[in-house]
Amino acid sequence: MRTPKPARAPAAELATRQLYADILRCWNERNAEGFARLFARNGNMVGFDGSEVNGHEHIEIHLSEVFTSHPTATYVGKVREVRLLGQEVTLLRAVAGMVPPGGSDIKPDVNTVHTMVAANQGDHWHLELFQSTPAAFHGRPDAREQLTQELRTLLKEQPGSSA
Repeated sequence: MRTPKPARAPAAELATRQLYADILRCWNERNAEGFARLFARNGNMVGFDGSEVNGHEHIEIHLSEVFTSHPTATYVGKVREVRLLGQEVTLLRAVAGMVPPGGSDIKPDVNTVHTMVAANQGDHWHLELFQSTPAAFHGRPDAREQLTQELRTLLKEQPGSSA
């Protein structure tokens, strides 16, 4: 039996979910400035390839270079959990897949696990950490396929999807 979700999520959870949606939207729009503005001044980002970028100014520079050097895939993401770590700090765990430019399907070898730490700073939530970890599932092809199918279902549910 499924437990019904509460009618209203706490404000911290809603703000954290919105930050995650904004991160994906800015990436998908190739908006380095908007992406970087979601971070605290000294926030940290760890990219899919392990690149560490510190501070929202450097995040903007880094992503501007990424976005101008080649077409990037678009994210399709699903929040797994939002956990309140303190009154003003949250942890978000999510999974995401990527659709290559011009494509209509998830590319399984770039599925990822996203981890995000957010903090409220004067009634405005910012990212302290955003990390993208490859969801390789070494030696567990069934887990990889299960995640890919879950993300494909999510992709099909998106408005305007041709998948």
